[in-house]
Amino acid sequence: MQEETELQVRIDGDASQPTLIYLPGLHGDWTLLTAFREAARERFRLVQLTYPRTLSWSLVEYARAVSEALASRGVTRGWVLAESFSSQVTWAWLKTAQENATQFRFDGIILAGGFVRYPIWLNLRFAQFFMAIAPWFLWKLLFWAYLRYSTFRHRNAAANANSGREFIERRSPEDIAAMRARLRLIAGSDPRPIARKANCPIYQLAGVIDPIVPPALVNKWLRRNCPAFKGHRIIWPADHNVLGTEPAAALAQIEEWVGGRGSACLTGSDRGT
Repeated sequence: MQEETELQVRIDGDASQPTLIYLPGLHGDWTLLTAFREAARERFRLVQLTYPRTLSWSLVEYARAVSEALASRGVTRGWVLAESFSSQVTWAWLKTAQENATQFRFDGIILAGGFVRYPIWLNLRFAQFFMAIAPWFLWKLLFWAYLRYSTFRHRNAAANANSGREFIERRSPEDIAAMRARLRLIAGSDPRPIARKANCPIYQLAGVIDPIVPPALVNKWLRRNCPAFKGHRIIWPADHNVLGTEPAAALAQIEEWVGGRGSACLTGSDRGT
């Protein structure tokens, strides 16, 4: 497989609005963001990224590519909306930014189904094993089942149903290989020291139905160990893809957090959530 080595960037919304930067989950693209994007671009400058199908990048290389792609488009500060896998990219990016004040300035981080150290190793090992042995015909069957579920789940929201079809159309054996590579990065990542020293507000957004990244475990660690952690919202009946399954509720909560915090660095006493 020839690797793709370029990030894709899409920007919606007016530059006068607060900047919200979406980094995707394990699937690596913006295909599940359709309904959220349609509403968010009226209230934010929404920057969305799709990762290349690379097998060799480290988390630091992901973070560097994100930072460089944004800088080339004049995006030098904003709120980072880190979905699932991209929480690991964001921690690596934050560490680099804190060490080099001339780089991107974080106004805040919102973990959308994200985590610090992945909390359930059995889940991770099973996912790695399954992706290593599952034949392509089985993946196609799973995609068909997912599309059926997505069509039913979003039967009253056409934009979300369309995003499910777009998601399936992009999947390929190369895509699965890239996701396997990202799982290896999660397994080797322990950003807890970075989270403990974070110097920007951090929030947790999650769905209540999430066996992939149980929000209670992530919340417990953040409350006990991350001084920059400022609040959380667990949305019913959203699942792991909280931005896609309950976009209106997710966007309303993000607006509240962004509107209540304008400074990138925490100084003095906390001003509340």
